[in-house]
Amino acid sequence: MTKGRWRKVPGFDFQDILYEKRPGVARITINRPEAYNAFTTSTQDELIEAFEDAASDATVGVVVFTGAGDKAFCTGGDAKEAKAGYRKGMLEKDLMVKTLIREMPKPVVAAVNGYAIGGGQVYQQLCDLSIASENAVFGQVGPLVGSFDPGLGVIDLMMAVGEKKAREIWYLCRRYTAQQALEMGLVNKVVPADKLEEETDNWCDEILEKSPGAIAGVKACFNAATTYMRGIETVSAQYLWKYYASEEAEHWKNAFWKKQKPDWQKFRRKETFPEVYEVRKRKGPERVIKGGK
Repeated sequence: MTKGRWRKVPGFDFQDILYEKRPGVARITINRPEAYNAFTTSTQDELIEAFEDAASDATVGVVVFTGAGDKAFCTGGDAKEAKAGYRKGMLEKDLMVKTLIREMPKPVVAAVNGYAIGGGQVYQQLCDLSIASENAVFGQVGPLVGSFDPGLGVIDLMMAVGEKKAREIWYLCRRYTAQQALEMGLVNKVVPADKLEEETDNWCDEILEKSPGAIAGVKACFNAATTYMRGIETVSAQYLWKYYASEEAEHWKNAFWKKQKPDWQKFRRKETFPEVYEVRKRKGPERVIKGGK
């Protein structure tokens, strides 16, 4: 198939994203390279509008999701907005973006160029297919900065890489190379950075040669097996919003910004294992945990 030239989709006044189409394919690009393509609530509004248009356009058979530049696909929520305090509705908008990616009756292909961290890792993970450049880096940061992803970002990851690996990714917040992501089943293919767009185009063209109704049916079958996640997502989102308002979340966020080590012991639940977390004073300001060294 002749790929044709990408053209900006008229009728949209987007500031944070680029929205383009070529025959059969829509491409949505987070266009905030100066912020490593981190998203704000305004970015989410634009993503929702673009994904809704792509989903409803009968001429579109597949959607590409990527980030501008070569340093990052997406690094999750914008840290500056997080520092100021997320605006009301942020979690609802985030869930809407995830739902559109997952449930539109068309494959969404992530072209991962550089960092896919935090919420960005969740976005690429929820796409039907992921093609990564060799310089791509994957990982989670939530527990490091007083946050986590409710529902889909945890359960879908477990289904992709297995429960033990998913727990490692969330509990340890390490970084993983593109090759490691491929080996654990987090992406489908790894290519040189200068071949990412070409390879993504080729995969899209292969999809376009298949029956769109059959593809939609197959995607619906995949999704039907995990419909229970929607309820978990809703309940977990309520918990997350309460967590954001807690002293603990504020403490971890401030420690991150001030580049200080958080006082993890302060927020342990002493009532669960009172003897383990019982603290006694020594001479001077130093404190030790009973039973420790």
